[in-house]
Amino acid sequence: MEFRELGKTGVKIPVLGLGTWGIGGFSTSNPRNDDEGVRALRIGMKVGMRLIDTAEMYAHGHSEEVIAKAVKSERENVFIATKVSPQHFSHGNVIKSCEASLRRLGTRYIDLYQLHWPSPSIPIAETMKAMERLVAEGKVRHIGVSNFSVQQTLEAQQALSKNQLASNQVEYSLLERSIEEDLLSYAQKERITIIAYSPVARGHIAQGGRGDRWRVLDGIASKYGKTRSQVALNWLIAKDEVIAIPKAAAPDHVRENAGAADWRMSSEDYDSLSRAFS
Repeated sequence: MEFRELGKTGVKIPVLGLGTWGIGGFSTSNPRNDDEGVRALRIGMKVGMRLIDTAEMYAHGHSEEVIAKAVKSERENVFIATKVSPQHFSHGNVIKSCEASLRRLGTRYIDLYQLHWPSPSIPIAETMKAMERLVAEGKVRHIGVSNFSVQQTLEAQQALSKNQLASNQVEYSLLERSIEEDLLSYAQKERITIIAYSPVARGHIAQGGRGDRWRVLDGIASKYGKTRSQVALNWLIAKDEVIAIPKAAAPDHVRENAGAADWRMSSEDYDSLSRAFS
C-alpha cells in the first residue's frame, strides 16, 4: 500500500483507508452485523488500509465500539480518525466528546480528531482552543476538519496557535467534483490533506449508466484489468494531498478497494477520464 504524508505532520498514512458510516448502524446503534464489520475492518488492515475513519455520530457512537474490537491487538499499527459533532463544539463539550470517543475506541489517544461540520453558533476560536488542549494532553495527535469551505478552513487554521491543521474531509469522486473549484488547489498549496469520502459515489460509479463517459471509464478499466471502482479510486489518489476512505462494510468490497492502489494509469488515460466526467 502506498503511503502519503498527512498535511505537514511528517506522519505517513495509507492513500486508501476504511470508511465506517453504516458499520454498527447508521444514525442509531444496530449491532446485528457487528461481526461482519469487524471482519471487513480486519481484512482492510491486513491488505494495508490501516487508516480507519469514524465519528461520534456514526451509529450513535457504536461504530467506534466496533472499531475497538477490530483493532484490539493492533492499535499501535492503525491510524484512527474520528470526529466531534458541531453541537459539541463548545470548549467543555469538545473535551467530553473526545473522552467519550476514547472510551468507546478503547484507546489512550486519537490520531486525527476532526470537526465534523462547521458550527454557525460556536466561535471556531473556542473550539480550537479545546482541540489544542487535547493535543497538549496527549489525547489527540493531529487536528482536522470536515466539510469546511476554503474560508472556513482558513479561519480554522488561524484559530490554532500551536498546531497546524492537518486535513479537511470532504465528499469527492468522479461524480462529485465541486472541491475542484477552489478547495483542492487551496489544500494543495497549503499542504492540507484532502480526505475524500464517498469516493465511489455511494455505489453509483460501480452501477454506472449509459453514455460516453461510462464507455471511457469501462475502456480504461478493461485496459488495466480493473473494476470501475478501482479506476475511480485510483483517479482520486493520483492527486497530491488526496487520500480516499471508501466504505468498509463488506469484506469483498474491501478487497476490491485495496486493488485501487499500487498502480497508475497513464497521464493520457487520467486526462481522458477527467474530461469525460467534467
